[in-house]
Amino acid sequence: MKRGIVALAAVLLAAVAYYYLGTDGSAGKRNYRTAPVERGDIAETVLATGNLNAVTTVQVGSQVSGTLEKIFVDYNSPVKKGQVIAQIDTRLFEASVLQAQGNLENARAATERARVLVIDTERTARRNRELVKDGFVAQSDVDSAETAYETALAQKRSAEGQVIQAQGQLSAAETNLRYATIRSPVDGIVISRNVDAGQTVAASFQTPTLFTIAEDLTKMQIDTNVDEADIGKVRAGQQATFTVDAYPERAFRGKVVQVRSAPIVTQNVVTYNVVVQVDNGDLLLKPGMTANVSIHVRDLPDVLKIPNAALRFRPSDGKKPEEKKVAGGQRVYILEKDGKTKPISVKGGASDGTHTQLVEGDLKKGDLLVVEEVRKKQGAAGGQGPRMRFF
Repeated sequence: MKRGIVALAAVLLAAVAYYYLGTDGSAGKRNYRTAPVERGDIAETVLATGNLNAVTTVQVGSQVSGTLEKIFVDYNSPVKKGQVIAQIDTRLFEASVLQAQGNLENARAATERARVLVIDTERTARRNRELVKDGFVAQSDVDSAETAYETALAQKRSAEGQVIQAQGQLSAAETNLRYATIRSPVDGIVISRNVDAGQTVAASFQTPTLFTIAEDLTKMQIDTNVDEADIGKVRAGQQATFTVDAYPERAFRGKVVQVRSAPIVTQNVVTYNVVVQVDNGDLLLKPGMTANVSIHVRDLPDVLKIPNAALRFRPSDGKKPEEKKVAGGQRVYILEKDGKTKPISVKGGASDGTHTQLVEGDLKKGDLLVVEEVRKKQGAAGGQGPRMRFF
């Protein structure tokens, strides 16, 4: 019995020692992953995000109110300019046209009556002017005839004005009747339909949007937001590549066509809209997709470059060594022969997102820079102590 207890105690003691000290007697040994300083080319890029949009998108609305009687297109329907895409009930508009036609005919009849009256009063006035010379009529009769003639002329002009007014009302009624038939203003594809047959359209305050038509989805653009610190590097004509979440393994190409000057301020962050033109001949890209854009700014051939991960690395031992500050305030750490890290002050330049140009710093090609610290206990799987079995 005593021998069993002693043996079990020895096993437990050995397990504890193995757990805390490892096979070589060390605990929590630090290991580092490194990458060398290289010489090569750097393609400086500016990173931005944006959304894909059709170059020309037309919102089709209704200028008249009424009930939608028929809808002839749906999502993704190709349409031609002038094609009927919806029809509003025309009965009220047809009645308005008939009413306007009747008003026009009445106005024309009133004009004809006024013309006849002018002729009659003109004859009377002319006859009285001749008779007054021989004393057959009084001067007052002449004056009255002249007044009647001038009044008839005024009534005629008023009647002619009413004809013009009635013609305008008829034209407005006919225009509203034409507006009841909604046609596509461009060749394109319907990307949005906001109404259904039987729905009432109210255009009293603002024109409601019934359809959204993209004129040409084979030519698209990305509206990107470029930070103010990078906007000075971007020019029209620069090449760009981008990816979308729908096709993460594929890189699409585009070209900067416009750098807009209007600032976009969001939570005190200033950005500028840079428009990237995209060829979408295979129609893989769709409006609204989020694009991660890399704009190619310039090429720097045969320069020393350091990994961006080295610029981000900081040791985790809690000690901050005294470091001399330089312009830019950047530091990297090299791995010495004794396994310790040594800080080196550097100044970085252009970056392609993976490497940064070394402008200043006591480094040469081949120097190993620490990019990551790996801490694990030797002899342990997944950072955990060894498992023990009891039989």
